Amino acid sequence: MEYVSTRGSAPTLDFAGVTLAGLANDGGLYVPRKWPRFSADEIAAMRGLSYPQLAARVMQPFVGDSLAPERLLELCEQAYGRFAHAAVTPLVQLDERQWLLELFHGPTLAFKDVALQLLGLLFEEFLERDDSRLTIVGATSGDTGSAAIDAVAGRERVEIFMLHPKGRISDVQRCQMTTVRAPNVHNIAIEGSFDDAQAMVKRIFGDETVTATHRIGAVNSINWARLLAQVVYYFAAALQLGAPERKVAFSVPTGNFGDVFAGHVAARMGLPIEQLVVATNINDILHRALTSGDYSAGEVTPTAAPSMDIQVSSNFERLLFDVGGRDGAAMAEQMRGFEAERAMQLTNTQREGAASLFTSARADESAMAQALRWAHEHAGEVIDPHTAIGLHAARAANLPDDVPMVTLATAHPAKFRDAVERATGLRPALPARIGDLFSREEACSDLPGTYEAVREFLMANATPSA
Repeated sequence: MEYVSTRGSAPTLDFAGVTLAGLANDGGLYVPRKWPRFSADEIAAMRGLSYPQLAARVMQPFVGDSLAPERLLELCEQAYGRFAHAAVTPLVQLDERQWLLELFHGPTLAFKDVALQLLGLLFEEFLERDDSRLTIVGATSGDTGSAAIDAVAGRERVEIFMLHPKGRISDVQRCQMTTVRAPNVHNIAIEGSFDDAQAMVKRIFGDETVTATHRIGAVNSINWARLLAQVVYYFAAALQLGAPERKVAFSVPTGNFGDVFAGHVAARMGLPIEQLVVATNINDILHRALTSGDYSAGEVTPTAAPSMDIQVSSNFERLLFDVGGRDGAAMAEQMRGFEAERAMQLTNTQREGAASLFTSARADESAMAQALRWAHEHAGEVIDPHTAIGLHAARAANLPDDVPMVTLATAHPAKFRDAVERATGLRPALPARIGDLFSREEACSDLPGTYEAVREFLMANATPSA
């Protein structure tokens, strides 16, 4: 399997190469040169597989010669052995149409664990093979940071520098990062928004004063291997609900577009998906782009769903490339315009290509709270604010009567207990396995919201790769 950059001029890499590279050196994101596709019979044959077996089966065509099938299965079994539910990503029925896909049974209580527990093992596998080191630089709007830190803490060949916007994530999210006291973990709180942090991370990848001495890697969903692992749970849910004979729809709370793009990949692979609903909060750049073609960034408005408080969705570039003709030069020109003006119009080809599978919906704070209450009062389920935004969009979707709708439940409600309590009157408790979280000592470096401050910190604290 070969991978190419969405911007057309970076070197072609194999799976091991894109796993360690993260962002392409031309600023683009790696995607497969072509999509592998399963037949209906091949999908039907996946029924009854354990989650690790399913993961290895779905991912193997993308892995190619980088890992033997039996080794990939071993890594999947190791990654998903840490989850608190035997099904890893269980389905919960809300009513005759609505389902929740619970993605929060991993060690840090968020969907990011499903990908990052495996990604940490892949890093270790490929770095040992090359006898090399990796300096991970990432930005988080809440859950990626804790999941990535948990996945790589204590690993000898990896260091991680994780940026988060100071004061704009929940107390649980912060403590899950800052209480990990491993020598290879560096938490950084910056003044500014997640978009500011993400822009700094992208800039580091292109900074020759950094890359000359450090091999920089990514754990955000710009990393293809991370996104690939998320494709698996679309297959898991659809198979349980009757695929391939029956189509399924998904509503996805979306900030950086990686989680819902994984659904697009599943559809490209032959999974019968009727519709992917992009659910946004009031930071609604994706909703505007999909409904009117207007991809223009505004100011980030903090909300009770901080992981969605994003105006620039990195993975959207992958979709625009894939549905817009796969023209790297044109994509590079379009993104240069966006990066200069923070605004662009989707082409007609991009809009029509996206509309064949995607719809979108926007939820304000009132709609989010209403969905939280509905889930509790009508189905006995306590959900988190991000999941509530997805559920609001799911209940408003226009679908054929025989198509089940699955909302991705992206985080445990205890990660956002204040917002849940305001909406429902219930204050969800942390699971026993992290019940002592707030008694643990924290460590974090506060930095100004400037690229120079972050680069100086990284260069002073990171071990050179060679």
